[in-house]
Amino acid sequence: MTCCPSSARKSKCSRATVEAGGKRGEVCEFDGGSFITGTLKPFFPQDGEGARRRVKIRPFALEETAVSTQRFASFVAATGYVSTAESLGESFVFQSHLGSIDPSARLPQTPWWVRVPGAHWAAPFGPGSDWRDEPESPVRHVSFFDARVFSQWCGGRLPTEAEWEFAASGGRSDRLYPWGGGEAGVEMLNVWQGRFPDEPQNPPRTLPVRQGLPQNKRLWHMVGNVWQWTADAFRTRSLSRLTKERDHAAQAERQRVLKGGSYLCHPSYCWRYRIAARSGASPDSTTSHIGFRVAYEGA
Repeated sequence: MTCCPSSARKSKCSRATVEAGGKRGEVCEFDGGSFITGTLKPFFPQDGEGARRRVKIRPFALEETAVSTQRFASFVAATGYVSTAESLGESFVFQSHLGSIDPSARLPQTPWWVRVPGAHWAAPFGPGSDWRDEPESPVRHVSFFDARVFSQWCGGRLPTEAEWEFAASGGRSDRLYPWGGGEAGVEMLNVWQGRFPDEPQNPPRTLPVRQGLPQNKRLWHMVGNVWQWTADAFRTRSLSRLTKERDHAAQAERQRVLKGGSYLCHPSYCWRYRIAARSGASPDSTTSHIGFRVAYEGA
């Protein structure tokens, strides 16, 4: 089951790099060390989340929050950057954020996702919506390409999947959530409450990047709120025939790894706000629940 609708669209966005000069965000620094990624108890084996491997993590820093819409707007104002969704003229919006919906605009396999002409980072729900209404919410409708260029602009890069897991777990292998193994903290997350996808207990929406309490150290919303792009290609590293086929298909599409889940995740449908959970999406994918945070080389 796909949490993040992948796009087969050809990106027209040709701008690959922007001269560095953006302001670095507040970061948590990590010394790195030996670390085991993945989990002994995979919930979605087809995602490759159970592929455990020992890695050496070099010192790095990770921004405390996802990049906000206000900050992305400053980047666009300084550089004139045109995002993938703007270039393509459309993006995907969750159904609860829309009024009347053309049935033909719904994705067949995941009909709660609607293709909306004119939706992009500055108009998150399509024409008539405005990023200034939620300036401190995480920027959405950003592709892997957009996230990578922004990261380069402020002197950073996207984190690897292993770095993301190391930061989220505080360097403790096989931790279920950033705060440990218990469910006690789940109710504090910005994840789906109610029956998915038609009966939410509260209107589903993103929260400001610093709202609530940090989930680990000074890291806000490592899980929940928005999915976060990483630098890695999506591979399952599995020997089973089913996941091998998925792995090959993903590589053919050049999918990239997304981590952390989003405000639309719920155990009944998408229990992917666990540290080891992962999803893949084509690098030009843009939706109303995908964002990113920036990493930097350590000392």
